[in-house]
Amino acid sequence: MFFLQIIVAVILVRYSEIGLKSRPVRKRFENQLKDNMVNMLISDKIEALVTSDGSRLYVTADNIGDAARSIRRVFGISSLSVAETCGSAMNEICATAAEYSGSRIKKGQSFAVRARREGEHPYTSMELGRDAGSAIYTANDGLKVDLTNPDVTFYIEVRNNKAFIFDSYVRSYAGLPLGSQGKVTAEVNDDRGLLSAWLMMKRGCRTMIRGDHDVNLLRAFDPSLKIVGEDERHNYQKEILGNVLGTSMDGLSDVDVSKYDVPVYFPTIGMSDAEVSEMLGRIRSEI
Repeated sequence: MFFLQIIVAVILVRYSEIGLKSRPVRKRFENQLKDNMVNMLISDKIEALVTSDGSRLYVTADNIGDAARSIRRVFGISSLSVAETCGSAMNEICATAAEYSGSRIKKGQSFAVRARREGEHPYTSMELGRDAGSAIYTANDGLKVDLTNPDVTFYIEVRNNKAFIFDSYVRSYAGLPLGSQGKVTAEVNDDRGLLSAWLMMKRGCRTMIRGDHDVNLLRAFDPSLKIVGEDERHNYQKEILGNVLGTSMDGLSDVDVSKYDVPVYFPTIGMSDAEVSEMLGRIRSEI
């Protein structure tokens, strides 16, 4: 994953599934997400400030690339963009967009502007896109406009009295904020168990690990990941809402669910060994 090392004002952070919740639940999940972002940044020894406004969260940091790589591993975030900011006045947006485009598009390339706004403004999204596009075109020699399949797309989001200008969306892992769905234990003795634990973490479960498999991948997504020994199990029994097993369909007959006093979950039961290996390989390559 590559992040352009440039001086910018903010990382614009989006969530998706959280937005479907009722207002009080959404607020609680937003707060959990914000706390998780702060904890991840602290764990990675990155000084940053996390704020929120409406359905967006914002991160400012001295090293924006490191901060983006860090928070991308926070479950609940669907995407982020490294953006430059300015005021919401049309002339300010156009001037910033023109300057921003200079190092991001080459002579002969085509471009488009995708604009959206929130709040009351004396212009429509279409007018914003048209005028900002005109400013970019005027500021750069030899450009072409292509609204269907451009070489470069510039995005502008106006939210109340601020505008955010960026040229890419970095996809994250979405899901729900870690810790928002209670605690489970996961038996991790092989790669299937490892992926099963990761999938439950993505669904917001704080996952406590039993087993002897390497769990460094899980620590990348939960710096406070806890390994529970057999002699410690009784200390957490009342907090545990479920047990997670890395079991395939072929191995299901060997599982005795009656020995568990909480629900048992099999996140990878429908996946082949090849699918498990492929998904873990993709995750490892991105962290």
